[in-house]
Amino acid sequence: MTSPAADPAPEARQAASASRTAAAPAAPARRITGAVWAALGIVYVVWGSTYLGIRIAVETMPPFLSAGTRFVTAGLLLAGIIAWRQGPAALKVTRRQLGSAVLVGLLLILGGNGLVVLAETSIPSGLAALLISVVPAWVVILKATAGQRPSAGGLAGVLLGLAGLAVLTLPGLSGDVKVGGVFLVVVATFLWSLGSFSSARLPLPANPFTASAYEMIAGGLGGLAVGMARGEQHGLDLGDISTRSWVALAYLIVFGSLIAFTAYAWLLQAAPLSLVATYAYVNPVVAVALGALILNEALSWPILLGGAIVVGGVWLIVSTERRG
Repeated sequence: MTSPAADPAPEARQAASASRTAAAPAAPARRITGAVWAALGIVYVVWGSTYLGIRIAVETMPPFLSAGTRFVTAGLLLAGIIAWRQGPAALKVTRRQLGSAVLVGLLLILGGNGLVVLAETSIPSGLAALLISVVPAWVVILKATAGQRPSAGGLAGVLLGLAGLAVLTLPGLSGDVKVGGVFLVVVATFLWSLGSFSSARLPLPANPFTASAYEMIAGGLGGLAVGMARGEQHGLDLGDISTRSWVALAYLIVFGSLIAFTAYAWLLQAAPLSLVATYAYVNPVVAVALGALILNEALSWPILLGGAIVVGGVWLIVSTERRG
């Protein structure tokens, strides 16, 4: 997943940042500088565009093998950058921390992102992004099961999100979109939410970059294993992969998994969380616009109406939860 969809544990990073902030002395209010807006623009556009990149990559690439390659490569690159900038010691983790990172990586990268990649072989990228935007609603539900009572605004946002999800499934029920693809994305949103929810409660490495590197490598290896188990390697001829699919994969590795994540991690330290969290309802809008402009994806009334309802619900959840 790349928005809350497609990239390394955004909600987990926010929780980790919040816990560090709670343990530290009160800091002065964060200024919204030009650098903050530039980084936020990268997160908005790049993470929103990764759905388009996935759709183009799977035109001629097998889903799980391409996704696995993306995250193993990105994870190794990130680990190399960490070792170069901070020294090899920054990559040292305990056995429990490594196990937690592997579990979270499998939930987020293999389950959350991998199923989205598979789904995008049969449904439009814009629809996938809108379906994925209900992740904050799942997170609120998971928190409620753990005894954290949601606020009235958060509960209203969940209900709106689920209503929007019901409207978004109409193209699948009418036969205009493969319902199997819609179902895969819904399962992916739950797994991503479960991974994000669990990561705040597991003993992950203190360095979020180190944690993300191990999560990406573990999830990517899981994707490669699933791809091999599905037989995606049979008949695979690298010469049959189009240039635009290769370019899309390179874009996902460099921009989606490295540059945008670095910008996001920096934002967590430099900008108000309420501002950073707006990516959750901006990314789907960017994805729908790019899918329509570049791939001529149809904008049917269920997609427009359901998308508007979901984005409204996500906005309500994000704004309410950040105030709580």
